Amino acid sequence: MFKARIVSIFVGCCLSTAAFAQLQRPNFIVVMADDLGFGDLGIYGSTLIQTPNLDRMAAEGIYFDSFYASANVCTASRGGLLTGRYPVRLDLVTDVARPTNEIHLAESEITIAEALREEGYKTALFGKWHLGSRLEWYPLNHGFDEFYGVLHSNDMPDFVLYQDAQVIENPVDQTTLTQRYTAESLRFIEENQDHPFFLYLPHSFPHVPLFVSDEFENQSEAGLYGDVVETIDWSMGEIFDKLKELEIDEQTMVIFTSDNGPWFEGSSGQFRNRKGSSWEGGLRVPFIARWPGVIPIGSHSSEAAMNIDILPTLLDFADVPLPDGRTIDGASIRGILSKNEKTPHEKLYLFNNDRIAGVRSGNWKLVLESWYRGALPSFDNPNSYYGPEGLLFDLEKDPGETYSYTRENPDVVEKLRKYLIQGQKELESFVLPDMWNRL
Repeated sequence: MFKARIVSIFVGCCLSTAAFAQLQRPNFIVVMADDLGFGDLGIYGSTLIQTPNLDRMAAEGIYFDSFYASANVCTASRGGLLTGRYPVRLDLVTDVARPTNEIHLAESEITIAEALREEGYKTALFGKWHLGSRLEWYPLNHGFDEFYGVLHSNDMPDFVLYQDAQVIENPVDQTTLTQRYTAESLRFIEENQDHPFFLYLPHSFPHVPLFVSDEFENQSEAGLYGDVVETIDWSMGEIFDKLKELEIDEQTMVIFTSDNGPWFEGSSGQFRNRKGSSWEGGLRVPFIARWPGVIPIGSHSSEAAMNIDILPTLLDFADVPLPDGRTIDGASIRGILSKNEKTPHEKLYLFNNDRIAGVRSGNWKLVLESWYRGALPSFDNPNSYYGPEGLLFDLEKDPGETYSYTRENPDVVEKLRKYLIQGQKELESFVLPDMWNRL
């Protein structure tokens, strides 16, 4: 009997220890706006759009000014974020996922949700998936326990609202989408307050067409676009209020970013061009992170990072190993977030579809191709005025990419071109030889 009591106590202690360890694991909330520009938030210089909750998030955490999307369009960027891999490895670079094509995230890929769920996390996606427009490619087959949202962009046909595998609204009332994504998020947080969770909240807006509820209509000085962004900011305030109400604020890391630069509306701030371009305005996006007690308040970083870093960073904080059997291109930026350390990246590749369009290393960026006035010139082409080296920009001196320093810095050009050759071989991503309108 005494022996049995000892065994019972031992088992009980083990269970208690396991439960305690699980409770100590952090919660993660990743919020992503769609087509939000770098300059659309107050913390990044907007004067027309009021974003008090996101500005406060930055003041209570950290914001980056050199954070990149892994692609200049939606689908590829989302794949990069969820897998930690350059989208060219995922076969997501020929087009965005549409109801009319076969583009989707392969089942063999491991998402943040899958990696964390294996370790006991509850997972949910409320919002825009855009990694496959068929039900068999939807989030519940990629590690998410719950799904409430849409499979693709709101300008595409068959735009219906799903609850898990069931269509619950057709056509969708888009005026209240942001509020409904938010309500589901608050419910999920409350139901899992005593359990580690990963919540992915990819909003459908401010991708066009734009819709807003009566509550937020005509509230912004930036027109309907501004109203939509301010609704997203309201949503962030609701999430922070819920975390504080449940007293799990200090157990939860919250990230806010965008999938690419702005489309026809929105501000790319001081950066050149916008969505679809490999200039900074197409790829440079907001990134704000908050975690009381872990991320020092009032932090700011100019270190280069990318959304492929989110997977390794979250797994690092959760003490979860990286997925094996594949290359993870991202790197943990835990050191930047918690200690203001330098970037773990020697270089970052910037893509235009399946081709490396540029290389970022330190303050330098070598640009090989980008859209300009309806054409796609290659600055890597020997026949180009800038060829064969390309255009070299010092992003510290000249963030607007207005002046090339190629001729003044041959050693830097050589270094970045070596990176380019390395990336082209590894990723099978080559700048094509024709000079204009190659797509």
